Amino acid sequence: METNNTNSGRKPWINWLLFSVTVVVVFLLGLLASSITDRKAEEEHVYKPTVELSKWEPRNEVWGENFPRQFQSYYQTKDTSFKSKYNGNAMIDMLEVDPRLVVLWAGYGFSKDYNQGRGHFYAIDDVINSLRTGGPTSGEDGPMPSTCWTCKSPDVPRLMEEKGVTEFYKGKWSSIGHEIVNPIGCADCHDPESMNLRISRPALVEAYQRQGKDMKSFTQQEMRSLVCAQCHVEYYFDKTKAEGAAYLTFPWDKGFSVEAMEQYYDEIEFSDWTHALSKAPMLKAQHTDYEVFNMGIHAERGVSCADCHMPYKTEGGQKFTDHHMRSPLDNVANSCQVCHREETEKLVKNVYDRQDKIIQNRDALEMLVVRAHVEAKKAWDLGATEPEMKAILQDIRHAQWRWDYAAAGHGNSFHAPVEIGRVIGTGIEIAQEARLKLARLFAKKGFMEEVPYPDIATKDKAQVFIGLDMKKLQAEKDAFVQNLYPTWIKQAKERESKWVVKRF
Repeated sequence: METNNTNSGRKPWINWLLFSVTVVVVFLLGLLASSITDRKAEEEHVYKPTVELSKWEPRNEVWGENFPRQFQSYYQTKDTSFKSKYNGNAMIDMLEVDPRLVVLWAGYGFSKDYNQGRGHFYAIDDVINSLRTGGPTSGEDGPMPSTCWTCKSPDVPRLMEEKGVTEFYKGKWSSIGHEIVNPIGCADCHDPESMNLRISRPALVEAYQRQGKDMKSFTQQEMRSLVCAQCHVEYYFDKTKAEGAAYLTFPWDKGFSVEAMEQYYDEIEFSDWTHALSKAPMLKAQHTDYEVFNMGIHAERGVSCADCHMPYKTEGGQKFTDHHMRSPLDNVANSCQVCHREETEKLVKNVYDRQDKIIQNRDALEMLVVRAHVEAKKAWDLGATEPEMKAILQDIRHAQWRWDYAAAGHGNSFHAPVEIGRVIGTGIEIAQEARLKLARLFAKKGFMEEVPYPDIATKDKAQVFIGLDMKKLQAEKDAFVQNLYPTWIKQAKERESKWVVKRF
């Protein structure tokens, strides 16, 4: 008679296998429980800040007490070592690189000084040191308006709250320098209570309001571009809105395109300055990054500015936005390769190929506009009248506006290469038309010779050609700053503010 076997014929190794699997499962469940506990502990730290933030707290260090990872990554914008083929974040004298710019901006501050911007950390220092700010030659009305500080510091929304927006725009640049002490940072883009992205500058809100759009209607992903659009845009100072105010305004009422903004400016008969050589009423594009980005394939696919320039990163089990705002070419793995599978070298080459093709034609347009300015001056010298020159000057204005629209945003040749290629093409056509009209005018005046192209091989030669005395300008700027800093220090101490005195 057979006896009962508790294993029911099961082989011994199966029992050991079941035992081992059970041990592994229990171990993994323990790890999961531990991970959940750790994540909850981290969540407690992240979402229950230890420092209370006021509505317009401008000090990045205070925000950093609650958000150390974001703060530490932001302060990497101090690094200026990255150089790409055409820019990067190092200090570059763009007038040295391309002396033709001096002639294009003759009579305007940019002909004196134009440097490639460094990281956000240096925003205040770079604008103070620029020859375009301060001194008796900084503008027709003396020192630049306080509006020039608008995008340089989170102290600006704080001051707008204290003074009122219009009153802020009425001041002079030098009058509030002692108040602008914190570089671009947290309060510019974040609400201190919810940490939600917010718009801290009124110009963007007002631009969309004129189009019947409410900022509250935009999605979180759209806001990841719109916080950048507070500053990385085309703008002008509207001096008709309020007496004595240089009111910051975006010319978007008719659209983002080069033609739409040109029509806007033409209809209100606005010009940034009158060109010193051609006497054309000129437009200076500021930095048309957001407008051009919106016409490119990445925006069409729903990609935001932050996706490429501030991609997500993981550290200590936490996923957060990398606040080291920089070129995606300096961070290809976390920016481009999140979506694109190509190797780094191929992706970088792809960018440079687009930039090379755009810049080749942009340089051609640039040289044509320089010639047009020089030839227009010759026409005036020959006794041309304002009616004879009106259409020519309008063409020069429109041709250079297209060049500047393409050039002012350093990423434009990649953000929307098809659109920028089109813009440059129409600019070349308009510049050639201006020169044809000038040729006819020369013939009418009996001048049948070619107007020589100036020797502007270097920045120094170009500045001499347009009549700038750079030694005098630099001396005036140095004296201005030397007198200004003691005044700012005194004002800061009198203010006795926890954030004002720090810089001094």
